[in-house]
Amino acid sequence: MATFVADRPVTLVETVPAADPAPLGLAGFALTTFLLSGHNASWIPDAIWIGPALFYGGTVQLLAGMWEFRNRNVFGATAFSTYGGFWLSLGIFVVLADVSKTFASAVAGTNLTNALAWFLLAFAIFNTYMLLWSMRVSVAVFLVFLTLEITEILLVIGFFNLSHGGTEWWLHAGGWVGVVTAAVAWYTSAAGVVNGMAPGVVLPVGAAPIGMLGSPMPRRAEAA
Repeated sequence: MATFVADRPVTLVETVPAADPAPLGLAGFALTTFLLSGHNASWIPDAIWIGPALFYGGTVQLLAGMWEFRNRNVFGATAFSTYGGFWLSLGIFVVLADVSKTFASAVAGTNLTNALAWFLLAFAIFNTYMLLWSMRVSVAVFLVFLTLEITEILLVIGFFNLSHGGTEWWLHAGGWVGVVTAAVAWYTSAAGVVNGMAPGVVLPVGAAPIGMLGSPMPRRAEAA
């Protein structure tokens, strides 16, 4: 496109928009959440989730957040970058607890479950306002944050309960709700992929409940 400045032609070059990173970020979040939640629900072996937490749910989701900054999507950038950091932090916490005697001694006994409870509570606070703002994105994204909110609250209760000699019932309940969270996130990711490839909506995600403010999903995916 050409314009004129002081009678001289100036060519303005429009950059090609980046591909939507939201389906990738949601997929990384979904898979890692599924593995850890299955472990919390007691039917997936321990430790299998740590690798995905560091590289898929962590690093890849963090990259998706950085690409959302490129797309000028504040909500997506904040959500993916924060939960990428969440998985990296949780993964390295468990690694250090396993391999470092000094670190392990600091989180021995009830200190471990108490620390995990406070860790999840801090992220639940973040998730609460993101849950509210997700209502301006789409129904599917709102459901991701709603189920995640319930998961985090149940796990907080569960870990505090274990710290005081309680049973693992709350932890298992949080695990099962976490599996639901993963399923919703996978669906939303799949919708972002196929709706971005098709001329129309293939997998609906529902219009924003309280009005659009910009979304981590392609515009075609936001139709009802």
